[in-house]
Amino acid sequence: MSDVTPQETVERTLSLAEKVNDVSGCVVIADESSSANLRWANNTLTTNGVTRGRQLTVVVTVDGAKGVAAGVVSRSAVRSAELEDLVGAAVSAARDNTPAQDAGPLVESRPSSISWDDDPAETSGVVFADFTRALGDELSCAERDKRLLFGYAEHSMNTTYLGSSTGLRLRHDQPTGQLEMNAKSPDFARSAWGGASTSDFTDVDVAGLHADLAQRLQWAERRIDLPPGRYDTVLPPTAVADLMIYLYWSAGARDAHDGRTVFSKAGGGTRVGDTLTSSDITLRSDPTAPQLECGPFVVAHTSSAESSVFDNGLALQPTNWIESGKLASLIQTRYSASLTGLPVTPPIDNLILERAGGGPSLDDMVAASTRSLLVTCLWYIREVDPQTLLLTGLTRDGVYLVEGGEVVGAVNNFRFNESPVDLLRRATDVGDTVRCLPREWNDYFTRTAMPTMRVPDFNMSTVSQAS
Repeated sequence: MSDVTPQETVERTLSLAEKVNDVSGCVVIADESSSANLRWANNTLTTNGVTRGRQLTVVVTVDGAKGVAAGVVSRSAVRSAELEDLVGAAVSAARDNTPAQDAGPLVESRPSSISWDDDPAETSGVVFADFTRALGDELSCAERDKRLLFGYAEHSMNTTYLGSSTGLRLRHDQPTGQLEMNAKSPDFARSAWGGASTSDFTDVDVAGLHADLAQRLQWAERRIDLPPGRYDTVLPPTAVADLMIYLYWSAGARDAHDGRTVFSKAGGGTRVGDTLTSSDITLRSDPTAPQLECGPFVVAHTSSAESSVFDNGLALQPTNWIESGKLASLIQTRYSASLTGLPVTPPIDNLILERAGGGPSLDDMVAASTRSLLVTCLWYIREVDPQTLLLTGLTRDGVYLVEGGEVVGAVNNFRFNESPVDLLRRATDVGDTVRCLPREWNDYFTRTAMPTMRVPDFNMSTVSQAS
């Protein structure tokens, strides 16, 4: 699309679709993306790069004798001369498809985004200007103190233009940044991981992160072997984030209504309204949450149980998924809401878990421990049983034994088997909510704010050889 602007591409594509006799509606999504990244290893910056990308998605609907069918085609780097072919492919797909189960009226027009006519937002290596200076200081510090630092930093900017035959003209700029850093001993016997989520890299405390990793390497100078079992366990915000993200991804109303998930009610329907925990906790999403801002309208490139192309452009509202311990909402399209009789609550690209009144910090929770395991992060998380949402996975980059409120050494890694729904019920302490980066899922979901949690009987099912 380099020969025309994204806005012109949207308008031309809609115009082409409107000229096809049996097309009843059209949605066009133009995504313009850019990213910048840095890598370092063995205390030395190694590579950096900048990328650019464009994708155009066309959704057309065709009215047939048996109902409305939809055709969806997405392509990269489409030029204006190729638009007619792209629309034709979407029309052919719609004509070949059976009527869409989720078919409904396209979202009606509302005032256009103020920035609709502006050029796409972009990122570049300039975003790392202050960060690289701070990182350079820490790489020198690590070299002096005989530690090895490895890591990756990435910043991306995605501008989405969404137009429809009903008159929608919506735009959103989404910045996303993440930092991951590993510290290792020179013999690679000890390792510690830390990460941070950011929108612009101006708020990343590189020195603080490095100091935390250095302390963990020091803790690991003493090694303690422990058998599998159920342990009083302190889960930091990053580990809680990975578990709650999987819970969130599993909270589709359609699958729950069909009896397939932990949120299905025995005998039919969903568990919305059921008490999941006696703790006064809330799991929520909000497009306007400070430092976690995300898209304020639905952008659906395809239809699924939790997403519908017919919902494109639907406004998103703050949504409580769990409210004061009760299941309050499930992920709903307009179609699934018609089946369940519940409000329309589409997915939102951030997630916040908090306890009323807040709670202790991670350090305070460790200091209050008599004998506990302190986990750094979780890894390789996979589902075992959807009916209970039983998950399995590994600990990684540091599990520590706490005795009398102090860390006394590092222990071996474990495989765990736990359900995040059951963990909410069993947690005996929930700390203060802080912005964090999930370890396992940060390729897909970065905007989270989570508390530290204490679980009195976390199931470390077997010893793992993972490092």
